[in-house]
Amino acid sequence: MNRGDPSLERRNADLPVRAAVGIALIAVAGCALWLGGFAFWLLLALGGLLMVHEWAGLHSARFEHKRLSQYALMVPLAIMAPVAAGPGFLALGLIAGAGFFMAIVTRSGALGAGVAYVGLPVLALLLLRGQENGLLLAFWAMALVWATDIGAYFAGRAIGGAKLAPAISPNKTWAGFIGGVICAGLFAALLTRWGLAWPLVVATPVLAAVSQGGDLYESWLKRRAGVKDSGNLLPGHGGVLDRLDGLVPVAPLAALLVVLVAR
Repeated sequence: MNRGDPSLERRNADLPVRAAVGIALIAVAGCALWLGGFAFWLLLALGGLLMVHEWAGLHSARFEHKRLSQYALMVPLAIMAPVAAGPGFLALGLIAGAGFFMAIVTRSGALGAGVAYVGLPVLALLLLRGQENGLLLAFWAMALVWATDIGAYFAGRAIGGAKLAPAISPNKTWAGFIGGVICAGLFAALLTRWGLAWPLVVATPVLAAVSQGGDLYESWLKRRAGVKDSGNLLPGHGGVLDRLDGLVPVAPLAALLVVLVAR
């Protein structure tokens, strides 16, 4: 008797758990974003420390180097706290310094790059939240990634068709890619009712494409490392890096766009 695709059956069985954990994650992120200040910084700092640990694991780092990556990132994270200097050029310089420190001490450029890979999105999101209309801007940067994922999932399931990058991520399709871009664009257009600037709306489809590129990049890292997930902290989802892979490249670009639009 044909029981179908085992991997598909496993994904369907995990769907309730994935949905519950996903809703919980969005609720926590939403509350921290709404509160801003220390709550938002604390959530981002905790996420950053977990992500840099997972990044080091994907590059086969020894346990002490994983810990060292976290210690190095703690310095710029602490400076970005509301009671310290906050997100700015000092924090940016410390991220660069921490990256160089890791690369020199561990003799691994990948571990040094990991500090920047994680530190820059944290800096960008804190910078966005600190703007005059920061709640809207930070929500836009985060939620456009969620909208992209949702649009890609449903378009991919409903339409299917040609694979986007079968050697890296066999389940992703061009239909899903286009669906994600469209969904994010429509979401951004809706936010104009609450004051989102039109230049940011126009840039949103590009950021949606970047988000899916970040997803593919992390899939490539996992394939190279020979693992299914970056971690096992989140039931049904894997690691923190698995959940935020699209936001990592989007957040710095979104912050840069906001700075340019403000001028």
